[in-house]
Amino acid sequence: MIASVDGLVGAIAADSLVVDVGGIGYRVHAAPAVIVGATPGTRIKLYTYHLVRDDLQALYGFRSPEELGFFNLLLSVTGVGPKVALAITGSRPVADLQLAIIEGDQGLLTAIPGIGKRLAERVIFELKEKVAAAGISASVGAPGSAGDDEVVAALQALGYSLGEARDAARAALGGVGGSPRASLEERVKAALRTLLRD
Repeated sequence: MIASVDGLVGAIAADSLVVDVGGIGYRVHAAPAVIVGATPGTRIKLYTYHLVRDDLQALYGFRSPEELGFFNLLLSVTGVGPKVALAITGSRPVADLQLAIIEGDQGLLTAIPGIGKRLAERVIFELKEKVAAAGISASVGAPGSAGDDEVVAALQALGYSLGEARDAARAALGGVGGSPRASLEERVKAALRTLLRD
């Protein structure tokens, strides 16, 4: 399993680039924003998803662990393969996409080439369910922090690190996310909005 590549940019193609690591060139499929920002001969680090099938091996690269985590989450959706997951992940900032899923914004997803209405509905339905399940199963911490734990668990299910999820949950406490009557969905939305401001 190749978890990341860190080396010099070699050849660049329309949907991939070659990263030279210790004399070995790894072809990594990446979003257009990654490819456009790459310059031959410069150093690049990408977090990778290593696809291994009987007839194929491929690497998909991302600029951050959050992008990779969101890509992995998308792969859990019925009918979403690596190419579609890459198209979604690379279309806009991850927090923006997550907020759209939480809010059920099909329009944002269908604006991505190759994403139809049915697939957008499925992504929203299946990922909202996963976030809700993560919140329900979150462990209860110190007194008064159970709500915080639910939001942290939900954000981790969306691919954020524990530290980022905790910071976002704390930052959201001042708004609607801090209300004891706020639903898990409202608290997660508030936390995602703080991540969008970063």
